[in-house]
Amino acid sequence: MSTRKVDDLLQSLGLTGIDKSQVSRVCKALDEVVDQFGSRPLEGTHPYLWLDAVYLKVRHNHRIVSEAVVLAIGARDTGEREILGFSVGVSEEEASWQEFLRILVRRGLKGVQLVISDAHEGLKGAVSQVLVGATSQRCRVHFMRNLLAHVPHGDKAMVAAAVRTIFAQPNHQAARQQLAEVVQAMRTRWPKAAELLAAAEEDALAYMDFPRDHWTRIYLTNLLERLIREIRRRTNVVGVFPDDPSVVRPLGTQVIEVAEDWELERRYFSQESMQRLTHPDQVLVAEPMPLRLAPVR
Repeated sequence: MSTRKVDDLLQSLGLTGIDKSQVSRVCKALDEVVDQFGSRPLEGTHPYLWLDAVYLKVRHNHRIVSEAVVLAIGARDTGEREILGFSVGVSEEEASWQEFLRILVRRGLKGVQLVISDAHEGLKGAVSQVLVGATSQRCRVHFMRNLLAHVPHGDKAMVAAAVRTIFAQPNHQAARQQLAEVVQAMRTRWPKAAELLAAAEEDALAYMDFPRDHWTRIYLTNLLERLIREIRRRTNVVGVFPDDPSVVRPLGTQVIEVAEDWELERRYFSQESMQRLTHPDQVLVAEPMPLRLAPVR
């Protein structure tokens, strides 16, 4: 908040005004809390990692630019979710993501098996370089949105229903076979969408190699989207931030508040289901369902 807004708030409560030096001292104390949170050691292992970014307006050299704030949420091996950190950067390029991930690794991030994010090439490249051995899962919601952008409006419902039959399969093998059936059926009528679907096979179905009762939470980035919506709700009040520190301070305090709430809530995954990451269940073997699209009239 600006000094003027703080002063108006105090006066509305019947208190005296506040000078700029006192505001600076309060902000300095908040900065120390945020810095401690952002540099704390990360304990245990985090098999699941969600990554995304939100863009905010910041003033730089008398110009207003969009800066990416990258965020990371992890799921501990005991099942709790945890906000691992955030960083204010200038873009979502691979170099920025690499620097962010390396900071997390230096703080103790380890054991990552699955990274859930969108299909940004810079992010995927950074994950392959820094989190060696981790699998990438493309958010299903983002993927369906991108896929249907290549389909005429009148055919979107039909194509969406066909693609959903892939995700309805009981295991990875059956889903891959079903995907091949859907791609073959789509090629003549929606070639661009079929090509995109075929290319996304590895990223879109990666979650199926993990415990089945985790699927609904690891094939999309809803966990991060909810946090980003709350960030947008609060930052929209500000509009344009005067500099980077003015972004870090409110964002950091908000993230700490959410993290404290999560500590009081139930586990995101049960401990029993997390143990199946190292001792997977025997998967079912099923044949894919044949897919036939209605003829064009």
